[in-house]
Amino acid sequence: MSEVLTKIEIITRPIKFEQFKAELAKIGVSGMTVSEVKGAGLQKSYVETYRGRNREMSLHDRLKIEIVVCEVPVQEVVDVARRFLSTGKPGDGKIFIYELANVVNIRTGKEGHDALKNEF
Repeated sequence: MSEVLTKIEIITRPIKFEQFKAELAKIGVSGMTVSEVKGAGLQKSYVETYRGRNREMSLHDRLKIEIVVCEVPVQEVVDVARRFLSTGKPGDGKIFIYELANVVNIRTGKEGHDALKNEF
């Protein structure tokens, strides 16, 4: 297994996700895992009315997008994320990059780069 496997984890606002996903497909990213999460950072809290009562909310709705790449350059994914997910305001999110030791496809048993290929 000589090829480097990299996991890119992006925490961001959900508003531009569909456009971002389409741009990732253009650079060859074919798979990802997306989770709805809540987060707190530098953004201010806001007041929400729930059942007639005001509540101060300090957690904001976010998406956690997890992508594993081998052939697609990591910097291309980062550049697309910065270009399409940035609003220029606090709360745009963060990108975390990790080198992976291995990936194993549960069904086929293939490992590394071969485990990332979409085969039916």
